[in-house]
Amino acid sequence: MHAADWAWWLGLLLGAVPLLALAVWHCNDAAFALVQFRRRRCRVRLPPGHMGLPFVGESLSLLWYFKLARRPDGFVEDKRRRYGGGGVYRTHLFGSPTVLVCSPAANKFVLQSPDSFGIRWPAPELVGVSCLVNVEGAQHARLRGFILATINRPSALRVIAEVVQPRVAAALQSWADKGTIIAATEVKKVTFENICKMFVSMDPSPLTDMIDGWFTGLVAGFRAFPLDIPGTAFRHARSVRGANHEVALQMVYATITISDFLPKQWRKKLDAVFRGEVERRRKEPLDREDLMGGLMQMEDERGSKLCDDEVVNNIVSLVVAGYESTSNAIISKNGGFITLDDIPNMKYTAKVVEETIRLANIAPTVFRVAHKDVEYRGYTIPKGWRVVVWIRSLHTDPEYYDDPLNFNPDRWDKPPKPGTYQVFGGGYRICAGNMLARLQLTIMLHHLSVGYK
Repeated sequence: MHAADWAWWLGLLLGAVPLLALAVWHCNDAAFALVQFRRRRCRVRLPPGHMGLPFVGESLSLLWYFKLARRPDGFVEDKRRRYGGGGVYRTHLFGSPTVLVCSPAANKFVLQSPDSFGIRWPAPELVGVSCLVNVEGAQHARLRGFILATINRPSALRVIAEVVQPRVAAALQSWADKGTIIAATEVKKVTFENICKMFVSMDPSPLTDMIDGWFTGLVAGFRAFPLDIPGTAFRHARSVRGANHEVALQMVYATITISDFLPKQWRKKLDAVFRGEVERRRKEPLDREDLMGGLMQMEDERGSKLCDDEVVNNIVSLVVAGYESTSNAIISKNGGFITLDDIPNMKYTAKVVEETIRLANIAPTVFRVAHKDVEYRGYTIPKGWRVVVWIRSLHTDPEYYDDPLNFNPDRWDKPPKPGTYQVFGGGYRICAGNMLARLQLTIMLHHLSVGYK
């Protein structure tokens, strides 16, 4: 082959590669636009954005911002730079076409439109399909009523304040005696011990230490990216559902082996522990002022009670929520006992609590799915598409908070702009335990600031 022929073929190749790359880059967008056109027989105006590469979408980009760059909000910031500040963008994440919403108005629209958007968490079985975060409609209203009455009413919060303070005071004293501690480990430990006491009347023991380890694994799987492949935290946490209950009980209450501490089968073991506790309470009724007792005994307006599955699933989901939210908030802001009546007078502590929660971003994202084609500001969110409500970006946006990454409790001398403070979600599904989380954080910060330097 002559040199001229080689040059011709090389030129063709070099010209074809960019064209091929351009075609691959846009083919996912074109494919989804074509699907919507065929379904509706007209051109659909999707939100601005990009569907990424075939099959993987923009999942690799999201992983890069989370895992490598350590800038989770960089994914949203990139969307804003490219497509404007409308706060609604299309993307494709982990096998699903997705709309990302990240503005006060768009978040409110999605969170307060239950007829248009339903619940769609990546792995509902990890916390239980019948727990509060995974049910809708009348079942959600019924469960929420039970839980609010059990942990958010003043009488319940008053008892909780009395129960948790001795343990908090003892923990702080032990930390002072040690001199140097790993704050994240110690805070999570005392938080979990308090939750065990409040929720199921369990005192610290080898069993609660094991339960703590299992919840750590379950939380890792729940918070992990939904990559259902061997070796991932998501696969480990997900693989434990559906096991035989009797076998699980034997595994939990038999001799402890090294396999009990491997990162697998957490949910099965947690189910076994809490189901065993429910069964013991059914056989030997005891008047215990804890969350499990409240969920077992309370009746709705028709006189019906929660079944055992509902009790167990909601205990697990609430422990996960309380374990992560309180400990993470305390970690982010590295005398005598107080009562619930004292808290309204603790003005500066309240500002510190809210600022800590804002920066901790307890609920960074909320997941929904479009029940039908939904129109929003001239754009169509197609039926069946996932919707990710990116709450955390509101709390670090300089448009809404001056110097947002600076810890400044005095910013709470004035209320935040409407819709810009959504740390516990929003709408009719706002976190049922928000007052409990605030109470625990208030108690910890009070004793830490009053008793120690």
